[in-house]
Amino acid sequence: MEAEYQLTAEEAEKEMEQLRKVFTIVRLVDANRIQCLASGKPSSKIDCSCYCFWGKNKPCENCISAIAFRDKAEKTKLEFLDSVLYQVFSKYVEIDGVPYVMEMLKTLDVDTLIDKNESEKLVNQILGLDDRIYRDVLTGAYNRRYYEEELKTSIEIQGVAMIDLDDFKIYNDTFGHSAGDAVLKTVVKQIRSCVRSTDSIVRYGGDEFLLLIPGIDEDTFVKKLREIRERVFAADVPGYSTIHLSVSVGGLFCNNEMLEKVVEKADRLMYQAKNQKNTVVTEKGIVDDNGNTDLLKKEKVRQQILVVDDSEMNREILSDMLSNDFRILEAENGEECLQLLDQYGTGISAILLDIVMPEMDGFEVLNVMERKHLIEDIPVIMISSEDSDVYVRRAYELGVSDYISRPFDAKVVYQRVFNTIKLYAKQRRLSALIGDQIYEKEKNNRMMITILSHIVEFRNGESGMHVLHINRLTEKILECLVQKTDRYHLSYSDRYLITTASALHDIGKIGIDDKILNKPGKLTKDEFEIIKTHTLIGARMLEDMEVYKNEPLVKMAYQICRWHHERYDGKGYPDGLKGDDIPISAQVVALADVYDALVSDRVYKKAYSHEKAMEMILAGECGTFNPLLLECLVDIQDTLQEDLNAGGGVTQAQNRTKNENSNM
Repeated sequence: MEAEYQLTAEEAEKEMEQLRKVFTIVRLVDANRIQCLASGKPSSKIDCSCYCFWGKNKPCENCISAIAFRDKAEKTKLEFLDSVLYQVFSKYVEIDGVPYVMEMLKTLDVDTLIDKNESEKLVNQILGLDDRIYRDVLTGAYNRRYYEEELKTSIEIQGVAMIDLDDFKIYNDTFGHSAGDAVLKTVVKQIRSCVRSTDSIVRYGGDEFLLLIPGIDEDTFVKKLREIRERVFAADVPGYSTIHLSVSVGGLFCNNEMLEKVVEKADRLMYQAKNQKNTVVTEKGIVDDNGNTDLLKKEKVRQQILVVDDSEMNREILSDMLSNDFRILEAENGEECLQLLDQYGTGISAILLDIVMPEMDGFEVLNVMERKHLIEDIPVIMISSEDSDVYVRRAYELGVSDYISRPFDAKVVYQRVFNTIKLYAKQRRLSALIGDQIYEKEKNNRMMITILSHIVEFRNGESGMHVLHINRLTEKILECLVQKTDRYHLSYSDRYLITTASALHDIGKIGIDDKILNKPGKLTKDEFEIIKTHTLIGARMLEDMEVYKNEPLVKMAYQICRWHHERYDGKGYPDGLKGDDIPISAQVVALADVYDALVSDRVYKKAYSHEKAMEMILAGECGTFNPLLLECLVDIQDTLQEDLNAGGGVTQAQNRTKNENSNM
């Protein structure tokens, strides 16, 4: 050991006296304590005054004195105590041959090492590094790591809420991840506007947030949750005006209980809230718009579980496990199970089903549920002592969501049931939202197409019912056609596109001169040739739509516009196509178009009766049509007039459309 580390007691005392003029704290740590720290082995014989100074109950993982002792050297580090930053020096010394570590602590303030501004920068930088570890980059809320490392084991009286964004996946899938990011930032902004800066917002999962509010009474806490729900619901997402937000909130008080357990309870309450969406649920029930909690509604948000087992004891055991959070229905055999399914339907959130039962076993129940398509909407968890591979495999083949073998653990059963219900709830919400979106999209498409076609028909002197009739006739002929033959391989989507696009069949007439289009009486040969060009005009209009011309709907409309005046024998226009060279879409619309013209009043004729119209079409007086389509027209004729009248009555308009046919 070098001489500078070897001191007498007198020399050591003098040196420490001089060091105290510079350092805030100077002290000696003896060899016994240091050896304990260096080895990492705790000892009850060593006092913890070192730890107490730093406000800790165990050694630092990187104890500077232990390192200095081990290396017989001098070491330094920075250390925080509350909001004070210290520089710590530790050096190995031997005093009268006895090993020690001399510790020197210096407060880093305006008077030491760096000026005030630089000191603040240093502190802020260090704190910022720590903060970034615990912050969600996107929203600025605390992250899950912060919860796991700093919060979950805490015991504090505080309000605890789980906040889940309703239908977040839809926003991502429909509008893209940028929209999803904007939604998350908006939600956090609204939550933050309702709470104090000292309250904690944690991004617990992808679209789930944990809110902790200490020092608040229960009534105020409930009002805060309602305010959060209302503000989120009223919020606009920047750049996405069509997105409408809502959250489901589960809240309760943490009172001398570990936070991790309280969060689990809040999570269950939140999923009860998601049954209705845009809802706050506490332990007392649903929070209404006035901030009051309706005790009578608590039972309404409890999901129902059907337990099916011939053993009363088994039913009681499962009921005891689940009845705190779920309403339990019981059946002692398969037949009773099906009766309850008929009664409650999808009001049952899950079924716990035994296999071996009298009268009707579990597999028979599953077969019935599959036939009635109930297995798609109601999850089934098989609970049985029969755990052979054959039984398990058969159960999964029949559609069960999970298989739990007896004997079982209560907590495991509860969590697997809860997770299964949670998954099915998300799937149902997703399906419903997708269905709503598809419906709205289809409705808007139909509406815009109908408006456009009505503009054309209005210019042509039509009342607009012609378009509706063509839609309905096309739909009915197609339905009959796919039942009669698979020759044309028409899927539901294909039929939908044809029916929708049929409204645009005469859109090319917008390019025909009004004097010809609305001329009373019979057209001259030249005028008729001009009228015939509406097929090419309409096709060209659609073909020139560069952005949309490859869309399925536009492609289908092109076929119909161009070729709905072609005839099966090749004597139509504009291209003289023959037989199945004519797209089936155009063939169907052509037949629907002619029928509606015949049974409607025109300026040049009165409406023919249905019987007369059928006679003329079948006799070939209006051109030649596909024999299969004529068979379809005959098959549906009994309901034609009823259907058309239900859609608004027989057209009573001055139509120029079928003057073309009189000139053919």
